[in-house]
Amino acid sequence: MAIPISNVTRRVVYAASGTGPYAFTFEILANTDIAVYKDDALLTLTTDYTVTINANGTGSVTLVASPTGATQIAIVGNRTIQRTTDFVTGGDFFANTVNDEMDQQTIFAQQNAEGLQRALSAPQTDPTSINMTLPRSSVRANKTLAFDTNGNPTTGEVIGDNRGNWATGTAYNKRDIVKDTSNGNVYYANTAHTSTGSQPISTNADAAKWDLIVDNASASASASAAASSASAAATSASNASTSASNAASSASTASTQASNASTSASNASTSATNAASSASAASSSASTASTAATNASNSASAAATSATNASNSASSASTSATNAASSASAASTSASNASTSATNAANSASAASTSATNAASSATAAQTAQAAAEAALDSFTDTYLGAFSSDPTLDNDGNALSAGDLYFNTVSNRVKVYSGSAWGFVSVDPALVVEKTSNTGSGKLPVGTTAERDGSPAAGYLRFNSTLSKPEIYNGSAWGSVGGGATGGGSDAVFIENDQTVTTNYTIPSTKNAGTFGPVSVASGVTVTVSSGAVWTVI
Repeated sequence: MAIPISNVTRRVVYAASGTGPYAFTFEILANTDIAVYKDDALLTLTTDYTVTINANGTGSVTLVASPTGATQIAIVGNRTIQRTTDFVTGGDFFANTVNDEMDQQTIFAQQNAEGLQRALSAPQTDPTSINMTLPRSSVRANKTLAFDTNGNPTTGEVIGDNRGNWATGTAYNKRDIVKDTSNGNVYYANTAHTSTGSQPISTNADAAKWDLIVDNASASASASAAASSASAAATSASNASTSASNAASSASTASTQASNASTSASNASTSATNAASSASAASSSASTASTAATNASNSASAAATSATNASNSASSASTSATNAASSASAASTSASNASTSATNAANSASAASTSATNAASSATAAQTAQAAAEAALDSFTDTYLGAFSSDPTLDNDGNALSAGDLYFNTVSNRVKVYSGSAWGFVSVDPALVVEKTSNTGSGKLPVGTTAERDGSPAAGYLRFNSTLSKPEIYNGSAWGSVGGGATGGGSDAVFIENDQTVTTNYTIPSTKNAGTFGPVSVASGVTVTVSSGAVWTVI
């Protein structure tokens, strides 16, 4: 069936919604020319879906069952790449056969182009020297993808390992994660090193080689401060309540004392009035007595009696006046006390208001500190998910996983890291550590020629020299052979061997003697210096 092949992408993706139909606008020659996916699962023709082909070669897919739980349906061109026709010289050359073959070749080209669009590739404007081939699988395993100075793919850093609690004298690799048991902080190694000293890491000599990723100490301090602030707030509120109660009591006392002062003042006024009345009566009695004495001498006895009465009345008036003055003084004192009590009540009310304000501020600070502590803990648990027996599919908040998430697998007893699409075990970089063949096998020394020695070696460097075919060690001033003693066939230890030509300048120190089996020659331009006090014996 010859049909035009349109310039369209041979792939279409739909959100999963019922059984369909799901249309595709690229042309096909048979219902087997497409592949259908439900999320990442490849479906089977007839068993899972059917295909309807229109007259122009486009069509649609109808699912046998509703895609429950799926998020998308993808339809991709998938015609088997093969050639089934063969034109022979002088044979039939029918137009429909040629058209079908040309349609098929166009479909193959479009399928390949669609696949290449989804591949990682360099832009057309890159230099022609770019090589986008990945390193071998054994080289790139457990490493991040990176690019070298030319832009070519290469291996990146090794993914770090959860090393548990920090310990001194331990070789740590870059990206390793440890816990400081002195304060609960979690650190990330930014430099490979062997640990020294003691905890806390923040004051350790190697502190610059660690980056803090979880500040548990600050979180604990914030939580403690929050609890203290809450307690202080409760105490302030209690003090405010007590002050308010005292203020109310003082106000009541002041009111009572003011009432008593008013009563005392009223009594003083009454006493003063009585004294005035008594004085007036005394004056009247004296006048009467004088008149009686003048008018009748025989009334002298009565006058004397009246005078005595007047004296008694005057004494009573004086006493009443004294009592009135005392009552007035007491009234004044009570009034002063009432004023003082009223002032104290006002001060207590003001203090109560201040305490209430401080209590509210402390409560707000406590809530802020608690929120900060909870946010820090949530951030940590979103990255380090804890211990699980199998790979988790969501983080601790129920959200999608993020690249760099970590958890401890209780089945393998190893830490795993999420790459953004899959979980993998955390491992170390074999290029930075000395490997071993097995737990009871051998260590693998670095191997290189004499020319490949370190440019600035330090005492204790150890390697296998492939030029000399033997291991060597740097003693601080020169490279030399490792070990010594006799050698021989099988388990024999009979022969002591040395080279026959000195090719490098050498000085025998004054505190040493040296022996060599001859003959031996010294190469041109090379000097052997025997220091004063030293002996070189050639046998």
